[in-house]
Amino acid sequence: MYLPPHFEADDPALAAAVMRAHPLASLVSVDDTGLPFVTHLPLHTEQHEGGFTLWGHVAKPNPHWRLLQARPRALVAFIGPHAYQSPAIYPDKERVPSWNYLAVHCEVEARLVEDPLAKDRLLKKLIGDHEPAYAEQWRGLGEEYAHKMLAGIVGLELQVTSWQCKLKLNQHRRESHVRMHAGYAAGNEHERELARWMERLGLVQEEQE
Repeated sequence: MYLPPHFEADDPALAAAVMRAHPLASLVSVDDTGLPFVTHLPLHTEQHEGGFTLWGHVAKPNPHWRLLQARPRALVAFIGPHAYQSPAIYPDKERVPSWNYLAVHCEVEARLVEDPLAKDRLLKKLIGDHEPAYAEQWRGLGEEYAHKMLAGIVGLELQVTSWQCKLKLNQHRRESHVRMHAGYAAGNEHERELARWMERLGLVQEEQE
């Protein structure tokens, strides 16, 4: 993606924070006609010394797993909080509207997870992310029903080979930070999250002091 230096974040912890807080990702491959094929799916992020591994699954009728079987290299895109930026945050008038956002793009090598026990472990990773209490209900559904459900999906292990993290928060315009933060802090859910990221990155220290 287009990544000006002032918006680039090379700290893996920041990238992981975006991916875990906004797990619904876009998995992009190339189909047999040469066009992009996209599946939107929640992914579990594991961070380790060598980088990241992403885990998810697609429905068996979804042709995406066959595309990955033929061409394992793919792109995963996470989009975090985003919001409009009014030119009113600047002290001068020669400004234009913009949009602030957080995003992480990962190049991945895909491996299919087809063994039922391995798929069960994968599902428990996702359950642990989103509703840990459901694990007991999943275990109580019975072996026959669980096997039927597992047969309906193909698991995906996506080994991240490279990644980019873009935190677009007007870092290069310090004169806008106080007003931008104040507006976002009083705004909707996405705007409030951007305000918290501004605080995390130290962009509003002067206002807080």
